[in-house]
Amino acid sequence: MPIHLRLDGRALRTLAHPLRARLLSALRTDGAATATGLARRLGTNTGATSYHLRALAGVDLVVEESGRGTGKERWWRAAQDAHGWLEADLEQAGPDARAAASWLRGHYWRQFAEAAAAWELERERWPLAWREQLTTDDALVHVDADELAALQAELHALLHRYHRPGRDGAGTRTVAIHVSALPLHPDRPPA
Repeated sequence: MPIHLRLDGRALRTLAHPLRARLLSALRTDGAATATGLARRLGTNTGATSYHLRALAGVDLVVEESGRGTGKERWWRAAQDAHGWLEADLEQAGPDARAAASWLRGHYWRQFAEAAAAWELERERWPLAWREQLTTDDALVHVDADELAALQAELHALLHRYHRPGRDGAGTRTVAIHVSALPLHPDRPPA
């Protein structure tokens, strides 16, 4: 499975849908599932879930698992561990792709905020060794655009070293690492 998929305008427009974004997230975090299982988990109906899974498959975001299921039962899995897009691609893709990317960024920020709030509610139930490591941190760096690109590449390479799907077991847990590069003063873009 490829680690990172670069989305084009068509894939962005397809993914920028509340149920489709939730379906892909569920498959990425919880593994392969059937439309029936996903519908039950996400509180939707199987027909809509099947329809949206096929739409996601049409842009290579999900794939059917061969050799699993019987008859009409189809198992789906995420086709990648991460996805993203280049802003330069959006310039070529047009206003609909830019609107889709904007919706997706907002969706991802809301997911991040919800996950942080859920963690705060459960934090005290976790062992101290985990609580001390599951923190939020920031660092101010002074970079130009090329240096920021190099920094992002280094961070992704480091994170890739720890990518070991299916390793949850005694003493291990899957942890989401969020790396966000945000300007300190967004109201002051560079010339």
